[in-house]
Amino acid sequence: LKKTYISSPYKGLSNNLIVLIAQPIFNRKNEFLGIVTGSIYLNKENLVSELLATTYSYKKSYTYVVGNKNKIIFHPDKARIGDSLKNNTGMQYITSHPTGKIALVNSKGIENLAGFASIPSVNWVVVSQQPTLELLSQANSIIIKVTLAMLGFYLLLFIFVWKLSYWISSPLNKLAQMASMLTRPNIDQDIKNIDPWYFEALRFRTALLLSSKHFKDEIAELKQHVNTDPLTGLYNRRGMKLFLNELEATNTPFSVLTLDIDHFKAVNDNYGHDQGDNVLKKLASHMKSNFRQHDVCCRVGGEEFIVFVVHEDPKIAYIAAERLRKTVAQSYIDPIGTITVSIGIASWPQDSENIQEVIKLADQKLYQAKNDGRNCIRSTSLD
Repeated sequence: LKKTYISSPYKGLSNNLIVLIAQPIFNRKNEFLGIVTGSIYLNKENLVSELLATTYSYKKSYTYVVGNKNKIIFHPDKARIGDSLKNNTGMQYITSHPTGKIALVNSKGIENLAGFASIPSVNWVVVSQQPTLELLSQANSIIIKVTLAMLGFYLLLFIFVWKLSYWISSPLNKLAQMASMLTRPNIDQDIKNIDPWYFEALRFRTALLLSSKHFKDEIAELKQHVNTDPLTGLYNRRGMKLFLNELEATNTPFSVLTLDIDHFKAVNDNYGHDQGDNVLKKLASHMKSNFRQHDVCCRVGGEEFIVFVVHEDPKIAYIAAERLRKTVAQSYIDPIGTITVSIGIASWPQDSENIQEVIKLADQKLYQAKNDGRNCIRSTSLD
């Protein structure tokens, strides 16, 4: 077949339960060279047992793997490996869905809650399940205790507040109103303007100021996560749009640099996507160190990047782009070697007052750089 093949479990001459794995080998011309094979001995320590827990976990939860014909390929109880699942009420549902969750009765007649996911390439299913009674045995008592504790806490709090309401004056009331308005832009200054004439109000004001600062820090961090690419740490399309709006609103001239890694597909094909991700992170690191703090570096696609260089002279953008190109071409990435980038440049508002048109022009220059042999820069300002 000249394809990857993973067999159903079978018993070898040594009476071990075995799964055979075969992988075809091709050269760069896609000519078939031969096959590399290996075996997984299911009854011994193997790759599957290294990945999954070999013991029962909290509240008797466990994970097992089911292969073709509902045969158990991995189980914490080694005696179960090779058995066929029978009388399991959930297997028909599990084998007919790629992923999901289900309440079932296992082969031993015990009710379980299970989550599962299939591995289509080998037709295996990984199941994680836990006895229902073990999981829920203490749920009712915990709910009652928590409810009583919460009721007691809020009752004491209500009595305390009711007693204090006779003599607490307007500062605390104003601070309480401020607590529901922490999202307002100038809320910190409004809180500081309230004069707390007794110790409790002073503490309340201090706590509100700290809460406001923490709230704003959390919002800022959340916006940072939403607006950045998790792999490279560069801005994503959403973050890019925010900066474009700001540059346009302040009428700040800038150049658009579109970057593309040359022959990036070959890196993924030859070294795998993990190494491809490493290349993307290396390039992002070079970009961060090459451009100024107020320049905006973005990742907008797989190996596609955009940089917005703020300037009064388009030559500044070209010099920065050439410096990045040389740095990337001279940097060695183990085990890949060196990579190169092609860059296209267009400027706003020199080339067009429409920002999207400027980005399109930069893309066209990028394609021109690709067509001109790669590892070069093409710019509208040099035409």
